[in-house]
Amino acid sequence: MNAAVKELEDFRREVASWLKANKPADPGFLLPQTFMEVGSEEQLEFLREWQHKVWSAGYLGMAWAKEHGGQGVDAIYQSVVDQEMRRQAVPICFNVIGLGWAGPLINDIGTEEEKQRYLKGILSAEDIWCQGFSEPDHGSDLGNARTRAERDGDDYVINGSKIWTTMGNYAKYMILLARTNPEAERKYDGLSFFLAPMTVDGVSTRPIRKLTGEYGFTETFFDNARIPADCLMGGEGAGWKIAMKTLQYERGAEAGAAGGLAFVRIVIDDLIQQLRDVTRDGKPVLEDPLIRDQLVSLIMEEKAISLGDRRSGIPALTSDYPMSLPLSNKLRWTEYARRMRQFAINAQGADGALFVGDDRAREGGFWQRAYLNSFSATIGGGTSQVQANIVAEHVLGLPK
Repeated sequence: MNAAVKELEDFRREVASWLKANKPADPGFLLPQTFMEVGSEEQLEFLREWQHKVWSAGYLGMAWAKEHGGQGVDAIYQSVVDQEMRRQAVPICFNVIGLGWAGPLINDIGTEEEKQRYLKGILSAEDIWCQGFSEPDHGSDLGNARTRAERDGDDYVINGSKIWTTMGNYAKYMILLARTNPEAERKYDGLSFFLAPMTVDGVSTRPIRKLTGEYGFTETFFDNARIPADCLMGGEGAGWKIAMKTLQYERGAEAGAAGGLAFVRIVIDDLIQQLRDVTRDGKPVLEDPLIRDQLVSLIMEEKAISLGDRRSGIPALTSDYPMSLPLSNKLRWTEYARRMRQFAINAQGADGALFVGDDRAREGGFWQRAYLNSFSATIGGGTSQVQANIVAEHVLGLPK
C-alpha cells in the first residue's frame, strides 16, 4: 500500500467516525427527501444546523480555496466524505443551488471580490441561494426569458416573474437570468446574468403546493425591484453563455460542486428490502416470476448507469464522445428513479394507494412520496425531452 492510498483510507476512517458520532437524531417530523421539498421553518433550521456542522468540521467545500471557506485540498477527499455520507444515510445538505451551481460558477469565472463576498456564506449555510431561470409560459425555453433588467444609474430595475424557484421564500440571493436588451438581433444576446439579492423592496414570493402536499417551490415576482449594478456578472449580454455554463453544473457535466448529499439515496437494494414482506395471493411477491423479471431489468439498468458514471471519469474510455456520459447522466438517473419508484408502488398491490399519514401505509408512505417527488427531477434543469435533444444534437451530432 503506497502512502497516498493509506492516507485516503485513514481519512475515510476519520470521516466515518465523525459522521457516526455527529449524525443527528430523528427530529420527530418529516424531513425532505431532496432539497426541492424544504417547505417548513423546522425543516429549514434542522438542515441549516446540520450543514453548518458539516462545514465547521471541514467536510464541505473541501476543494474550494481556504480563503473562501474551503479546505484547499484535492477533490478526491470530498468524494470520500460524500461516499461515507451516503453509506451512513445522514441528512441532506440543503443549500444545493449554492453548493452545486452558483458556488462552482463563482469559483470558476467570478471576480475575487465576488468569491470573497459569496462563497463562505454558501458553505456555512448562512446564505441560501435560489435560481431564477424558468418563467411562466416559457418553462425550459430560457432563450425567451421576458423578465426585464433596465439600467438606471447605479442600479438595475427588475420587472417580471420566475417560477419553480426552489426555496425562493428562504433565499438571500438568486442567480437571475434577465433581458437587458429586447432589441438585440439574436434573442440570446439580449440576456444578462445577475447575482441578485432577494431581500430588496419589490421582490416577493408565493409558495407552490405540490402533489405530495409539500412545498419547496415558489413563484417569484419582481416589481420595480432595484438591485446594485455590481450584481451583474460577466457584462451585459453575456447572460446566455453564463446560464449555459451554470446548467452544466446542474446537469453534472461540470465538476466543482462543494459536496454533501442533495437527496436521500434510494437504490434497488432498498426496493428489494421493502418488498420482502409483501405478499400477493398468499405468496411472497418476490416469488412472482413477472416481478422477478422486472426486478432483474431494474438491477441491470442501475448497474449500467453506475458503471457509466465511473467510465465517464476515465477519458480513455470516452474518447469517441467525451461528453456523452456526463450530459446524459441527468436524463438516465432521473428517468430510472421515477420508473423504479413506480414499480415499488405497483408491487405493493392495493397498499400502493396508501399515502403519508395513513397508518396502514408501508414505511409510512415513503415510496409513494418518493415517486410523486421524482417527477420534479425529470423537469428541473431542463426536461427529459430537452436533455435528450441536447445529447442527440450536441453530442451525437444528429440532425434537428
